[in-house]
Amino acid sequence: MEEQVKKKKVLSLIQPSGTPTLGNYLGALKNWNEIAEEYDCAFGVADLHAITVRQDPAKFREQIRNMYALLIAIGLDPEKNILFVQSQVPTHAQLAWILDCYTQFGEMSRMTQFKDKSKTHADNVNVGLFAYPALMAADILLYQADLVPVGADQKQHLEIARDIADRFNGIYGQTFTSPEPLFVKEGARVMSLADPTKKMSKSDANPKGFISMLDTPDVIMKKFKSAVTDSDACVKYAEGKDGVNNLMSIYSACTGKSYDAIEAEFAGKGYGDFKVAVAEAAIEELRPVQDKFNQLINERAYLEDCMKQNAEIATKISQRTLDKAMKKIGFYQFKG
Repeated sequence: MEEQVKKKKVLSLIQPSGTPTLGNYLGALKNWNEIAEEYDCAFGVADLHAITVRQDPAKFREQIRNMYALLIAIGLDPEKNILFVQSQVPTHAQLAWILDCYTQFGEMSRMTQFKDKSKTHADNVNVGLFAYPALMAADILLYQADLVPVGADQKQHLEIARDIADRFNGIYGQTFTSPEPLFVKEGARVMSLADPTKKMSKSDANPKGFISMLDTPDVIMKKFKSAVTDSDACVKYAEGKDGVNNLMSIYSACTGKSYDAIEAEFAGKGYGDFKVAVAEAAIEELRPVQDKFNQLINERAYLEDCMKQNAEIATKISQRTLDKAMKKIGFYQFKG
């Protein structure tokens, strides 16, 4: 009888600060299902991270619930994966404080995201914004994650998590798994429909620049019809055709067609036909997710039951790591 190979552990969290965009979905979230098949996964709604920016309480609660429902809607099974809300698992905040004490001020000062967000939120440069990477390290280390899916903007945070883990292990002996980056199959890099030189973002001041995962088909069609292109009226992937290149990338990601096939399909046709086709492909790509989300969001009891059960599982697993770390430091612990 063959011995079953133990799956490596993966952790990935997403903030509930607004609905993810089509870019978030095609670039990362769509791949989470494949990750879930291959690895032992924990996925979470990172609501503790979200409060470095002031939140409206009622809207915040709704965003947390919506994000949790959306994670299930994209296909993540809460019975096969750990699917939790961060604030409902108290070990995250507990370990974050401990790791704060094993992180150097200079290390935190060098974080580019802190520098960027300090400029964006100059009226609220709080300690949480500064200490953010220690909480992210706690998120990862609590579950002894072997791998963490990272984008270019998160590499620095994973590096500091590794540094913290290695420092703690160096002082007290093996306690935390030092996480490696998980470079998954790269999804489409989706740019703004209004300014294709910038990445699509839900925080774009121009709502025509991004497609929300929950935008209605009518809204999606209107936004694509107003997408920036050029004066060539030729569907071809080429340098200097940022708008058309972006639409081709989206169409390719939604249909699986190569750029050559797309060029052949729209040879002799104008941008009007092309934009409608891209919109229809995006609508069909998001339709099953939206249908599932609309069903789930009305099943409040089911969502809360999933949250409670998964919070209990996440707490049980992460508590072992927290207890181990606290014992190594020398905190007084009760026997039994």
